[in-house]
Amino acid sequence: MFGFNAPSIDSKGRIAIPARYRNDFRSQNQNSIVLTKDPQYPSLKLYSGAEWDKISKKLQSLQGLDPIVRNLQWTILGNAYQADIDINGRMLLRIPTDLQIYAEIDNQKQVALVGMGNKFEIWNIQNWEMRQTGGSLSTEILDVVLPESIKEMSF
Repeated sequence: MFGFNAPSIDSKGRIAIPARYRNDFRSQNQNSIVLTKDPQYPSLKLYSGAEWDKISKKLQSLQGLDPIVRNLQWTILGNAYQADIDINGRMLLRIPTDLQIYAEIDNQKQVALVGMGNKFEIWNIQNWEMRQTGGSLSTEILDVVLPESIKEMSF
């Protein structure tokens, strides 16, 4: 699941998974998805249920006494929103209001949906375009020194 899309977001905060990705969900029989905060950027991460199981187990197994690890656990696990989608329908995903605000997509007409292989990222289109041209965002967090236990994870 790769590539850029700009789906509409309706007044109820819903987006439809683009048709080109629906077969991937169907072939993997994935009708559960998880949406959570990106700990580095004002964006969201969207995982299939199976991928989320792998990531959440790794995060849960890490030493929570490390303040950086604990903060990542709070951000990623503590803000996770699980939803079921109809894999035979339009695959509508409702994004909760708090996550819309975090990603700065509330009151937007479209979002950037970026396929990253094992996950999607959901961005405010203007923020996505700024990052693509090398601009920085006032809310991004780039200066955190990650513990070795986190560096090897892909999330």
